[in-house]
Amino acid sequence: MNEASVLSLKPAITPRVRGLEFSAQLRAAIMDSDDRRISRLLSELVRIKGFSRGQRIALQLKALQSMVQGLRLLAISDETTGLYNRRGFVQSATRLLDLAARDKQPAHLVYFQLGERRLANDAVVPPASEIVVRQLGNLLRDLFPNYGVYETLGRLSAREFAALTANVRFVTHNFILLRIHSAPQGCEVPATRLCVATAHFDPERPVTIDDLVRSAQQAMQAQQRVARFASRRLAPLNGVTLC
Repeated sequence: MNEASVLSLKPAITPRVRGLEFSAQLRAAIMDSDDRRISRLLSELVRIKGFSRGQRIALQLKALQSMVQGLRLLAISDETTGLYNRRGFVQSATRLLDLAARDKQPAHLVYFQLGERRLANDAVVPPASEIVVRQLGNLLRDLFPNYGVYETLGRLSAREFAALTANVRFVTHNFILLRIHSAPQGCEVPATRLCVATAHFDPERPVTIDDLVRSAQQAMQAQQRVARFASRRLAPLNGVTLC
């Protein structure tokens, strides 16, 4: 479909189909942060011809609803990785924990911390680091293939990531090492240090997702103290040192 003029399609195509096509293009432009295409589409929407007044208002309303939905997605998404940002992760994970508590099923949080040193500003990531962050996002999608349905993934800060899953097999170090070793092309993370810790949700004693994240952070701090005391590091796999 040529997106140059979706509103000037042949008359045989119904207004409803035109509206759906236009809404899809507008939402895609918003998600791509393509300001030029957004402006062009909105200009077309204002100058729309060949519709009755009721059809024109219905199409314009549909387009505005699509714009709101696109903005809503941007508000809960991390621009670099496409994963949830902290806000989106908390919302999605809270729903999953509510379901786990209702169904009396355990859940497991896997917390990832990238690199050894804190970035100067967690809100700003240098271009070189963006490559690592983007590829780590791809790796997490491979580690947790059911994300979006039974699992949720998020980037909590510049170097913090988390996954909530109901599958206890996905939260062991051995499993993560194996998946890193067999990561498909495009999911490899450049040489880096990736620390992993876990926290577990007991449906008989439910806690919030923020509580789980804090528990995992505390567990990681304990692991790092032990590692420093023992002066022991694992050999890298695919450039990744797991701690």
